[in-house]
Amino acid sequence: MFNGVPYLQSTLAAAMALVAWSLLIWVWMYAKRIPAMGKAKINPQDARFPGSLNGLPDDARQAADNYNHLMEQPTIFYAVAIIAYLAAQSNELTGALAWGYVGLRVLHSLLQVTVNVVAVRFLLFSLSTLALIGLTVVVAMGAMG
Repeated sequence: MFNGVPYLQSTLAAAMALVAWSLLIWVWMYAKRIPAMGKAKINPQDARFPGSLNGLPDDARQAADNYNHLMEQPTIFYAVAIIAYLAAQSNELTGALAWGYVGLRVLHSLLQVTVNVVAVRFLLFSLSTLALIGLTVVVAMGAMG
């Protein structure tokens, strides 16, 4: 149970899982970036310019790119998850859509920080977006009516 709602039906639990995942990617990003900057002899102060880290190895850049991606579209997910909770719309359908979104974003992250096959990444991103659209529509319809 999460706030009185079964865990797998809770949009808030799914949102918290994505927050935790985002923080894990933040750790991963710096675990890759700091050693790469040292090896490339990049002064940390030089990182104040956006393109200054473009010379880092792919794995360091991919982790940073993924962290940035987790700060973009998921903000919509967090808003919808909170609205679902406030409007008492946490149920089996919204829970499945929310957890589906989180699972697809985790897979997207794992792919991006490892092999980074863009076509597969795009598929996962598209599927997660469809889950988010579905969640948004279901929560909006339930909240309005």
